[in-house]
Amino acid sequence: MRAAAGEVVPPRAEPDPDEVVDLNDALRAAVRGDEAGFVALYRDLQPRLLRYATALIGAEAEDVTAETWLQVARDLRGFDGDLDGFRGWVSTICRNRAMDWARTRTRRPADPTEMDALVQHPDATDAHGSAVEEMSTRWAMDQILALPRTEAEAVLLRAVVGLDAPTAAKVLGKRPGAVRVAAHRGLKRLARTIRNDDWAGEGHA
Repeated sequence: MRAAAGEVVPPRAEPDPDEVVDLNDALRAAVRGDEAGFVALYRDLQPRLLRYATALIGAEAEDVTAETWLQVARDLRGFDGDLDGFRGWVSTICRNRAMDWARTRTRRPADPTEMDALVQHPDATDAHGSAVEEMSTRWAMDQILALPRTEAEAVLLRAVVGLDAPTAAKVLGKRPGAVRVAAHRGLKRLARTIRNDDWAGEGHA
């Protein structure tokens, strides 16, 4: 089924059933204290989480995600939910940590070095079905960061981290409908940027 115009399709729209089972098994094992299960979850989510944190806080993203995973490791035994819920929970912790860091300094835009860091930590899955796939990683993140903050976070959580609208809404403390609208508006702005920039796929690599 094709997505409606403006709808964000998360990176795992067509997941491998075996992979989903493995990650759900990993989550159950990790909750019981299994180290291998925790490592599997970390490898699945960390690349996308690092992109999200970099967009939120810039150069301190690796410190923020490190603190995030420390809290996850400490509190995981008390987690009760499925794989999507876990990703949303971790994203919420990451966002709260980033906000804590932001309060300690003046927020500044990510510089080119930070954009390089995003390129060095690619998503392990193929983002598709949205305007983001039409742009190179660096240029795409530049344009997302230029969006109004609410729209930028909605696009990041939906198209980069891969959360569904209800889970992204919990992370942002908003209603799912508001997240869908913000993501829709953000993607429309990105689409206009592509058209206005005569995007050809090579000039922004």
